[in-house]
Amino acid sequence: MVTYRTPREWELMREAGRVVARILAGTREAAEPGLPLAELDAVAGRILKENGATSPFLHYKPSWAPVPYPARICVSVNDVVVHGIPDGRVLEDGDLVSVDCGATLDGYCGDAAVSFFVGDGDEAGRRLLDVTETALRRAIAAAVPGNRMGDIANAVERTARKAGFGITRGCGGHGIGTEMHEDPAVPNVGKAGKGMPLREGLTIAIEPMFHEGGSDDSRLLADGWSIATADGGRAAHFEHTIAITPDGPLVLTAP
Repeated sequence: MVTYRTPREWELMREAGRVVARILAGTREAAEPGLPLAELDAVAGRILKENGATSPFLHYKPSWAPVPYPARICVSVNDVVVHGIPDGRVLEDGDLVSVDCGATLDGYCGDAAVSFFVGDGDEAGRRLLDVTETALRRAIAAAVPGNRMGDIANAVERTARKAGFGITRGCGGHGIGTEMHEDPAVPNVGKAGKGMPLREGLTIAIEPMFHEGGSDDSRLLADGWSIATADGGRAAHFEHTIAITPDGPLVLTAP
């Protein structure tokens, strides 16, 4: 069932979203060669505590997962697209890192993700980041009353296909509010003008995930959570939580 949120609820989600933005900024600043991924999770934990928030990721267990998620954030490196577990792996110069995090504050959630390089990265990788972030901006711009869910999905899909990138099959965004994952699903592939109508008050997380190699295929790693590209190529992931308002999309997880 889809729930439509009030302007007051947007404000509460915006406060949670600010915590998410602080975590993304803090983990990005901390990421450097030689740092274990688990230290990024510790950074997130400190920021959550400082802001009186909790992580909706920690101990989350959907029906398909073999075990509850063991960390506060997801840290996915190079060929891992999403749900990477921050463990003892050490970052290296040139790694492409995606950090996905959520925060729950006063009963409301925010969820966002960003991808970046440890160091400068290479030209091809920077193009992957630029195109994936562009897809997110275009999808957000399509999230207006009177459009349909397919307009959001098609903005993502067209951007990926034009650039020659793959899109993680079976993964996408979601509704969000008092729970991290709510109805409706927000796909990254679809036809413009199709799907559910977009109405004022809908709060959703939009999250394009692109594969550098061009294939949509992925594989589940042995930890039961991490999803990696099937061809071993790199991936990028960007996400924002937004509210659909009469004045256009309101980004709730901006700094």
